[in-house]
Amino acid sequence: MKRIMLIVLLLLGLTTWAQQEEKPETVVQKQVEAYNSRDLEAFLSFYTEDVKIYTYPNKLDTDGKAAMRESYASFFKNATNLECKIVKRIVRNNTVIDEESVKYNNTTFSGVAIYEVKNNKIFRVTFVE
Repeated sequence: MKRIMLIVLLLLGLTTWAQQEEKPETVVQKQVEAYNSRDLEAFLSFYTEDVKIYTYPNKLDTDGKAAMRESYASFFKNATNLECKIVKRIVRNNTVIDEESVKYNNTTFSGVAIYEVKNNKIFRVTFVE
């Protein structure tokens, strides 16, 4: 009986450990890496189903992961060269603010992305142009 209880406790401990939250900056960095590799499904896996994407201060551009999938699918497909570099990163609680330099084909542009993370998923992004 003690052996069974120890196994149950061990399994519960492993389950809890596996479900621990990652740091918000880790979640954001992983989605940047998926973005750079143009892996649409991996990229989207870091977002909630009801993610909202805004242009600063509060213009809603994208509402939900399905809308993201639609817009990013063609964006990734048409990219012969795609790379997002983090110039500067600020982390405050569940918010990650990245100054980014993005190369898309022959164009380079920069901006600021404010990511809000909860339960290992990005639920809101605000882009500052």
